[in-house]
Amino acid sequence: MEYEDRLTISTPEGLELDLLLAGIGSRMIAAILDLLVQGTLAVAVLIAVAAIGSGIAQAIGYIAWFLLVFGYNILFETRAAGRTPGKRWAGLRVVLPSGRRITVAVSAVRNLLRLFDFLPAFYAVGVISILVSQRNQRVGDLAAGTVVVRERRPTQRVASGAVPVSPGVGDLAGWDVSAVSAQEIAAVREFLARRTTLEPRARAGLAQQLAAGLQRQVAGGTAGLSAEQFLEAVAEAKAQRQ
Repeated sequence: MEYEDRLTISTPEGLELDLLLAGIGSRMIAAILDLLVQGTLAVAVLIAVAAIGSGIAQAIGYIAWFLLVFGYNILFETRAAGRTPGKRWAGLRVVLPSGRRITVAVSAVRNLLRLFDFLPAFYAVGVISILVSQRNQRVGDLAAGTVVVRERRPTQRVASGAVPVSPGVGDLAGWDVSAVSAQEIAAVREFLARRTTLEPRARAGLAQQLAAGLQRQVAGGTAGLSAEQFLEAVAEAKAQRQ
């Protein structure tokens, strides 16, 4: 039997979803990849500063180096839904225990304490903290109230902001989605964006609940569609009318 650490969260729709917690191995791989990216960028900055050679350029270079070291993780974690380049390649992301995205303040806390996690050497404190904590959290995660979870990879790439519409949905020109509120369509799009990371049973149940809540508000050729096809169509019809 394969053992996996899981975090169970409750959605506003009353469903319980399981998130797979990242272990030491995948987190170390992500950290090494990020260090390689940071190291490459830092070398490029130092070469540029040496080539220019002026005092002002050196001051700007040192500021850029400082921002690279301390701002790299904060920037990507808050702008890329908890994914630094290393975490993205390793299939990980940082989230709150509720499953929501982290804020700049939260990311700043977890990353400023990264220095403590490296003590006394080779990430020793961080490794021990991950091993003994209930949710595989290093010290920075414990202080910031964050967790690192594993993502299920989608079977195909989707362009940023696009929602794939399954074959068989048909023409959406006759759909009336004016009664669907901004909050409701935001929930639909969030589900469609995250559905590949959900357990199959939770994914199907959440799709059914979202679709059932919108059926009475949508007029058009909705017959014969699955719950996810209906949600895809609603999202696309709403996008066409914006």
